[in-house]
Amino acid sequence: MVWLLLIVAGALHALSFAPDPLPDWTLAYVQVLSMAMPAFVVFSTRHIGRAALAAFVFSTSSFCVGIYWLYISMNHFGGLAAPLAALAVFLFALYLSLYAALAGACTAWLGRDMNVMRVPLAVGRPLLWACAWTLGEWLRGFVFTGFPWNNIGYAHTSSLLSAWAPIFGVYGVAFLAALASGLTACIVYYVKHNRTGIMAAMASALMGMFIVSLALSRIVWFDNQGPPLTVRLVQGNIAQQMKFDPSQLMSSLQTQFGLATRPATDAQRAPSVIVFPETILPTFQDRMAPEFWQSVVDLADQMKATLFLGSPMHTVENGKDRYTNSVIAINANTSVQALMQAQLPVYDKRHLVPFGEFVPFGFRWFVDALNIPLGDFDRGQQGQKSFVVNGQQFAPNICYEDVFGEELLPSLHTQADGAPGASILFNVSNLGWFGNTWALRQHLQISRMRSMETARPMIRATNTGSTAAIDAEGRVLAQLPTATANILDVQVQGTQGLTLYARTGNWLIVIISLLGLVAGWIQKRRSCKKKSTQA
Repeated sequence: MVWLLLIVAGALHALSFAPDPLPDWTLAYVQVLSMAMPAFVVFSTRHIGRAALAAFVFSTSSFCVGIYWLYISMNHFGGLAAPLAALAVFLFALYLSLYAALAGACTAWLGRDMNVMRVPLAVGRPLLWACAWTLGEWLRGFVFTGFPWNNIGYAHTSSLLSAWAPIFGVYGVAFLAALASGLTACIVYYVKHNRTGIMAAMASALMGMFIVSLALSRIVWFDNQGPPLTVRLVQGNIAQQMKFDPSQLMSSLQTQFGLATRPATDAQRAPSVIVFPETILPTFQDRMAPEFWQSVVDLADQMKATLFLGSPMHTVENGKDRYTNSVIAINANTSVQALMQAQLPVYDKRHLVPFGEFVPFGFRWFVDALNIPLGDFDRGQQGQKSFVVNGQQFAPNICYEDVFGEELLPSLHTQADGAPGASILFNVSNLGWFGNTWALRQHLQISRMRSMETARPMIRATNTGSTAAIDAEGRVLAQLPTATANILDVQVQGTQGLTLYARTGNWLIVIISLLGLVAGWIQKRRSCKKKSTQA
């Protein structure tokens, strides 16, 4: 019965990472209450293996439901047989859940010798749970290039706990979310054991956490940078089958350029920047005729705007071919010859998608089984410059690069040449690989968290959704419906100023979590020595 409850709790947990089907205001409650189930099992057992298995089962259920959309990319678009695609998602969920199992085992091992019927030590177990789970999330975020999707902190994008994002980042929010689930589990545990005094202490700690979060939410971490400017975001909604079909190339480009040239929503505020999705051009720039690129430059001149356009780029460096997934900036003064040679403002994607953009060692056979184009890119260099338009510094990121919040931080700081840090972040994506699924809404929640962490607006231009503009406090200013072709004209206010998280990155919460586990280990040693002395 316990294992069935863990599976159900994990499936419910998966619903907390983006609104629809659940309302946005419920997500944080669902996350805390569902995660309290494995926490209760971990706290109730002295068997390390049972604790690890409880967290593992819960997490596997959550990931199987939460990232089911990977099946669509592998089966519908990659051509992998349905049983193999389903098996791949399941095996991936099993791998991702190893970190939860580690957290459960660590909590049980360090906490089983605590005298949990005394208030100071009773709080120790939920703290251990929070420390161990946070470190598990952090490890999941970089081991084997990392996959931090559905970090539990994203369930709190609209909750009071998000006030901690500018201080500790999403891993700090995850720490508090895990702590809240642990305290909730303890409240149930002490009600069961009729210890109302300890239960009241746990409830007070939980309430205090949210009171402090409310106070922190009043802090403003940024200053406005210059006047706002109007940005146009293009959502072409080009079907995946059409996007990479050479016979449909010009048709899809004409569709998206046609959207870009629509009259301004507000005639008094014509867009200064037009942002197109990732790989709007699904082939390398030097394979297109100069006449095509001249028409793009003419479009920029016609619109009196700078175009940010996603395109694979081919360059030759020291006699070696180099291929990158990139964003280029084009205006009326861009030279076609320089564009063909990639000698223009360009951002090359740094964090590549395994199997989609590079082939991990030993997995060439798996990539060969998929029918996904553009599968092997070179990584972009560190310290790439932002794009400058009308005094605003635009720092791009591509696809799921914005899932790795710490990797966006260098662009916020003053650059080596003295140029100011980014005042606006923007993401270009093509989530059409995953259909009209939760992936689109989950990614929007992730982008909102990046805005909270950095105190920067984030604008998103995607092929199928979610195309949106987010302000420096993580609020969605405007958004296009998914799976539709349209444009979004929105005013964006650039900002400057560094949050604590922008200065320290993940290290502050990682060190706190490690110190928490060290303190738990010291307490465990003391308890063992005391027992051996009494014996």
